[in-house]
Amino acid sequence: MSIPERIKPQALSDYLEIMSKAVFQAGVSWKLIDNKWDAFREVFHGFDPVRVSAFTAADVERLMADERILRSRKKIEGTIKNATAIIELGKEFGSFDKYLRSKSEYKKLAADMRKRFKFMGDLNVYYFLFRIGQPVPNFEEWLTTIDGDHPKMREMVDLARETDAKAGT
Repeated sequence: MSIPERIKPQALSDYLEIMSKAVFQAGVSWKLIDNKWDAFREVFHGFDPVRVSAFTAADVERLMADERILRSRKKIEGTIKNATAIIELGKEFGSFDKYLRSKSEYKKLAADMRKRFKFMGDLNVYYFLFRIGQPVPNFEEWLTTIDGDHPKMREMVDLARETDAKAGT
């Protein structure tokens, strides 16, 4: 299984995909989700927020019957709500990217995201912001503020540091 790298989002679907991956990985094996991710992309129409936000109860039932994905009703419904929130924030702030830059510090943005998005707790917010290249606190210091050991997150951050060092950034 590969450790996820940072991306430069080109479209709203990139944001929703990274956020959704954080949601579906929570509490399960990252490898399980990684192995099923192509099916997730297919059933969520490339994570196009407009299409996903229009999903109905029938769409939820269709996804719940699809054995190619992790069938968690709450996470599926959360993805639909998160798609709607991304669109609404884009309208409110002029773009979703402007929303992400609207808070003066990580703590304020993280707190706001936890309120506005489903299944976006401390770990998922950090994962999401890190993956899309937004400023995040030093991982080791931040890790002391949350419960548990998170070896895959540590591995992801370490890989990014190595990549940055090789690139001279």
